[in-house]
Amino acid sequence: MSYKDAIEYLYDSAPLFQNIGAGAYKEGLCNTYLLDGHFGNPHRKYKTIHVGGTNGKGSVSHTLAAILQSAGYNVGLYTSPHLVDFRERIRVNGKKIPKERVVRFVEEERSFLETLHPSFFEVTTALAFKYFEEANVDIAVIEVGLGGRLDCTNIILPLLSVITNISFDHTQFLGDTLEKIACEKAGIIKPGIPVVIGETNGNTEVRNVFAETADRLDSRICFADEQEHKHYETELKGYCQEHNTDTILTALACLRETYPEIVVSDDAVRYGFMHVCEMTGLMGRWQVISKKPLVICDTGHNVGGWKYISRQLETLPHPLHIIIGMVSDKDVATVLKMLPADARYYFTQASVKRAMPVGQFALIAGQCGLSGNSFPDVASAYASALRNVGEGSIFVGGSTFIVADFLSHL
Repeated sequence: MSYKDAIEYLYDSAPLFQNIGAGAYKEGLCNTYLLDGHFGNPHRKYKTIHVGGTNGKGSVSHTLAAILQSAGYNVGLYTSPHLVDFRERIRVNGKKIPKERVVRFVEEERSFLETLHPSFFEVTTALAFKYFEEANVDIAVIEVGLGGRLDCTNIILPLLSVITNISFDHTQFLGDTLEKIACEKAGIIKPGIPVVIGETNGNTEVRNVFAETADRLDSRICFADEQEHKHYETELKGYCQEHNTDTILTALACLRETYPEIVVSDDAVRYGFMHVCEMTGLMGRWQVISKKPLVICDTGHNVGGWKYISRQLETLPHPLHIIIGMVSDKDVATVLKMLPADARYYFTQASVKRAMPVGQFALIAGQCGLSGNSFPDVASAYASALRNVGEGSIFVGGSTFIVADFLSHL
């Protein structure tokens, strides 16, 4: 079996959320526990940090991994989704899981997997946990896939739980109020295990959900937006990174206080912040693709992410050319109303089944006062933008999968 065959098997045999959305979501942890038992409960063989939240959990997870690597630890990193290559999801010290290991996993476990009919994410999580055991990691940073309480990563007993923030996303699964979403995210808080909350945005009800959950479980809770932090320059330049930095520093302070055997120097912190992309392979966070013309992409894909991106777009050289598309289950109109009316738009759609058809997307954009042309794919939209950009700049985003197609095209 080739690597291509193995990946196609995983995509075709297990429902893939980025393609079909709700049909790939499996509520409950039954399959997860069966898979975990089959592989000998590998996550119990190393320490973990669990990172959830609506936005920023990818940046926080990658940066924590980079800092721990800088401190000399052997670090596993599990994140989702991937942008170009499936193996981005599972890394040890920044290196992607070998293709040969993915192939061997499918070959050896295929018959067992077919008795369970697990989701794609359940299978991938099992592979990650097993691979981290084989790689003898000291600590693994595990990013929640969706929600928290019923996410299949939630079988771990971490050193620390981190919840970056709460905003509206995946409301069909997590609830239609911030309090309901917070309750689902709070499901990763474990008895006696400290938890860091990144942002509450002044929402008393959300803060109370976390505080009451932590109190009930006798877990120490730290609110990052109530702490004072020294300034660290970071390689990640998005406006949202200021809050992410506070979350990371609070998490590190909590780790140091609770587990003095985990030694992370200020130099390691500084180096990790400044080399996170190089050390972990992180892409798509206000990523500068070229400087002449200035081309930037960002994976922010919901209202919470766009409240930062829309402000940052104002800083780019004009005329501003925006290549954008979204998936059908997002709050498309609210996001579009946050975008500048004076930009030139290149409406398109990603190569996933959940992508909103470009014609429908352009119609909604027009109703929101935005004008531009439609393109069948990201590559043709980018080619047109390059022809027209002149002294201006190009931004590519709206959906994680638009950025994925863009980076794959490059």
